[in-house]
Amino acid sequence: MNKQSAIRTPQSSIPDTHEMWAQSARQKKIAILGSTGSIGINTLEVIENLPFLSVSGLVAGKNVELLESQIYRFNPSKVAMMDEEKASELRKRLVNHPCKIWSGLSGIIEVATAPDVDLVVSAIVGAAGLIPTLEAIKAGKDIALANKETMVMAGEIVNELVKEIGVNILPVDSEHNAVFQILEGRQREDIEKIILTASGGPFRDRKGDFEGITPEEALAHPRWLMGPKISIDSATLMNKGLEVIEAHYLFHLPAKQISVVIHPESIVHSLVEFIDGSMMAQLGITDMRVPISYCLTYPERLLTSLPKLSLAEAGPLHFFSPDLGRFPALRLALEVVEKGGSWPAVLNAANEAAVDLFLKEKIAFTNIPFLIEQVLERHSPLSHPNLEEILAIDRWARAEAEKLRISDCRLRI
Repeated sequence: MNKQSAIRTPQSSIPDTHEMWAQSARQKKIAILGSTGSIGINTLEVIENLPFLSVSGLVAGKNVELLESQIYRFNPSKVAMMDEEKASELRKRLVNHPCKIWSGLSGIIEVATAPDVDLVVSAIVGAAGLIPTLEAIKAGKDIALANKETMVMAGEIVNELVKEIGVNILPVDSEHNAVFQILEGRQREDIEKIILTASGGPFRDRKGDFEGITPEEALAHPRWLMGPKISIDSATLMNKGLEVIEAHYLFHLPAKQISVVIHPESIVHSLVEFIDGSMMAQLGITDMRVPISYCLTYPERLLTSLPKLSLAEAGPLHFFSPDLGRFPALRLALEVVEKGGSWPAVLNAANEAAVDLFLKEKIAFTNIPFLIEQVLERHSPLSHPNLEEILAIDRWARAEAEKLRISDCRLRI
């Protein structure tokens, strides 16, 4: 397939060669798992401006109204909703529309593995994205991965499957996308370490302790507009810890070669240090459409209508080490990546449970890392868990978190 084509911008700015590519290229068909979330919405915006891309399938959780509007706008042949009742509601709304509507995990897999799909954007939040992503890989689909939990829970399994099937994993997260771009065409033995940048979240400069933080405060990220779960992860810095684990599996590097630095301006998206002391960084505006565009058009770089970064206007850039005492969730993740095996799956499940409890105001913000640590302490580890074992561990960790919340007086609001 000829992957070169044009991005739809004002007519005067499109080179003639891009016009010819756009006319000759076969439509590249995209399935988006999590189309009503922030990544899904941004992906659809990018696709709308790329005439050689089309939407084959969409998957959403419960947002019937938004998914309905996306169906009319992009005309996918298949859609699925995680919630069966919402899927039934959607069918009633689209009674005369030819789009096939599925529901549940089996429906999501139908969309992700459809024969006409070339690339699957995996953007379902949390552990729910694991099975559909694995099934898409088995079906020979390239993956634009925005669901970091897939690699955190089952990085070894994903890597073995990717090698066996021969597909591409293209990281969407701005930090991993930055490292991916820097490392293109470079030898792994030349890498000293990769450095993931973190904005520091809404409490980076907070004075005093973190007692009394409300969900509304924790959801107010200073740089990125994201969903509730990832916003809370950013506030605790667990998001960066999960990204370290993801980077370990994505780039096949030991934990000691991955570090984190706080960078409030979010201009440098990540860096790579090489063995000769040279350091390379990827810079850009704080807009997820930039890494999404690169994943959708890979291996080409095409003209976009997005704003360009002005270094003069960006001003001074600052970098400093994270305080693991104030952000114990990051410390826990760094400890877990060293242990490997089943530990990351426990960390991920316990964190999802703790974040949900906090958003429901059943535990305090400071109890998120405490609850995770308590679950980790009760885990009996496996060195190389298979998929069934990982799923069982995930269920156990969630149940254990709920049991601890009920029984431990320190976890009560």
